[in-house]
Amino acid sequence: MDFANLHPYVYHACVYPFSKGQNSLSRICYASSLYLISEGKGMIRFRGADHPVVPGSLVYMPPGLLHDWYADLEEPMVHYCCYFDWRLIDRREAFLTPNMICFDTSQLQPSLIGPSFPVPIPELMTVGKLQIWMDGFETFFINNEYTNERTYYRGLKIQSHFQQFMEYFLTFALQEHHIPDPRMLHLLERLDHDLMTGNVKPLEVYIRELHISRGYFFEKFHQATGLSPIQYMNHFRVNRAKDDLRFSHLSITEISEKYGFSSVHYFSKLFKQLTGTPPKEYRAAHISEGFKQAEVFAP
Repeated sequence: MDFANLHPYVYHACVYPFSKGQNSLSRICYASSLYLISEGKGMIRFRGADHPVVPGSLVYMPPGLLHDWYADLEEPMVHYCCYFDWRLIDRREAFLTPNMICFDTSQLQPSLIGPSFPVPIPELMTVGKLQIWMDGFETFFINNEYTNERTYYRGLKIQSHFQQFMEYFLTFALQEHHIPDPRMLHLLERLDHDLMTGNVKPLEVYIRELHISRGYFFEKFHQATGLSPIQYMNHFRVNRAKDDLRFSHLSITEISEKYGFSSVHYFSKLFKQLTGTPPKEYRAAHISEGFKQAEVFAP
């Protein structure tokens, strides 16, 4: 799956208290689901094995995975749960509510099973600081109904809170195996802002603020972006220059100056190096059709 298509969307989130000895029946969720045990104890069965759960247990169920829950006879569990897709799937014609669970495998509709995350996520984890996770869940509690005109604006806020929670969840679940160091994420946010506003600081300033060595900084930066800091900034500026070449009357010299290149010669050389085409040829090949027509009909 293309990461650009991933926009996690939550359909239903709530707290569910089990009764003593209650079980959920075997079930398959069409969407992904996430469960946090807040109190009590029980067991979840999936992939042919039984897994005890206690307060702090965090369970991620990818879509389409058969599982069932069993609550303890004396101390039944309470779980915070949510059902979501990694990108929005419209199933309104098939389900009356967004709580898309199949209890009869003979009735399963495989075409409606949602996408999985491109990177494997552990299915059974244990969290510390349980209250923080509970508080996070509570920011996006949402009733089991589809968004409509009445609930749309509140839904915007809920989805925003949910995506912030998913950043927290993925950082915890994947740790350093598949995502950048959180310090690099914050740095890149600031660097993008500084590049956008033309207020880039000397590289040493960013390194000092992270309180890490220069060598470690370069190592972590490359892990996060696949580029060196200079390469990253050059790609950023060249990508912005592309828009002006396509959609403006600015000369190549003016575009070079606008994005802080030391000279038009350096800009042209770097542009060709990164795109395979000199700026003049890029403009001729990619200039917007609408922009060409505007030039033709301009008074």
